[in-house]
Amino acid sequence: MKLITTVIRPERLPQVKAALFRAGVTGITISRASGHGGERELQETYRGSTLVLEFREKVRIEMVCSEPFVEPTINAILSSARTGEVGDGKIFVQPIERVIRIRTGEVDNAALTAVNADEVQRRALGAVASAD
Repeated sequence: MKLITTVIRPERLPQVKAALFRAGVTGITISRASGHGGERELQETYRGSTLVLEFREKVRIEMVCSEPFVEPTINAILSSARTGEVGDGKIFVQPIERVIRIRTGEVDNAALTAVNADEVQRRALGAVASAD
C-alpha cells in the first residue's frame, strides 16, 4: 500500500478527480494549500499598495492505494493535471504500513475499498461522457 499525495493547480481539480475515479480510485482527501515552487512572484496592486504574492493557491489530494492501483493513479494524475507550465505540482509516493477502517475494523486492502466504489465510478464515467 502507498500513500499518494499530490499538489496541483486548483483549476485542474475537476479533471484530476474524474481521472482518478476512472482509474478506480474512489477514496480521496482534498485540502487547500499554499506553496512556492518554481513560479515567479506576482505583484498586484490593492488599494494603491503593491503586494508581492509569494505563495500560490494549490489543492492537496491524498489517497492510499493498494499496489495494483499505484501506477494507474500516478498516470491518471499526470495526464489530467499537466498543463506544461511551471507550477503544475508534484506527486509524492510513500509506503503505508497499516490501514484500519474504524467503522468495521477491516484492515489493509479490505479497509481501502469504498462501500460505494462501483456507484462512484459509474457516475464519474457518466459525467465524463456527457462532458465530451
